Amino acid sequence: MPEPIRILVVDDHPAFRLGLIAMLNKTPDFKVVAEASDVNEAVQRFGEERPDVTLMDLSMPGLNGIDGVKLLRQQEPKCRVIIVTTFDADEDIHRVLEAGAKAYLLKDATREEIEETIRAVDAGRTVLSPRVEARLAERNSRPSLTPREMDILRLIVRGWSNKEIGAELGITETTVKGYLKALFLKLNVADRTQAAITAVQHGIIHL
Repeated sequence: MPEPIRILVVDDHPAFRLGLIAMLNKTPDFKVVAEASDVNEAVQRFGEERPDVTLMDLSMPGLNGIDGVKLLRQQEPKCRVIIVTTFDADEDIHRVLEAGAKAYLLKDATREEIEETIRAVDAGRTVLSPRVEARLAERNSRPSLTPREMDILRLIVRGWSNKEIGAELGITETTVKGYLKALFLKLNVADRTQAAITAVQHGIIHL
């Protein structure tokens, strides 16, 4: 019988983490060799155990799953990380894959989907469900925002006025209005309230 796939599970919610570990350990070709509750602990445990596949939550206190993927890849460029999360925001999916994760699993995935994804990633493949692929396609169809547009969008989400934004960024209110016009066009919205809602819903800006 071949050696089991060695797995590291990273999640800050103990109930979910322990439940996932119990489920995985019931599968003959899986073996959870380590667990962690945050990214720093994950980096340490990864270095100690060198697992074949790492399952990592996206949203955790301190460093998030995207930071985690980057740090693990610094240790081992060929490491295989699966992000497991409740969030399906298209910008998050894009950032995760850009960081080097091999799969993006939602926490409502079935046991069969989780097992198949782990085996596929262990074999060197990148795995996206149809739902995740659709969200990524939606993101890729949206025009990219410039760094300055991102700065302004962050301040809009915080509820800042044009005058406050101008003072913060060292530009005139007229210039701010020009950026807003371009932002609304790219996000396909009519006003700043819709822009803020869209930014948060799509994971472009995190609260």
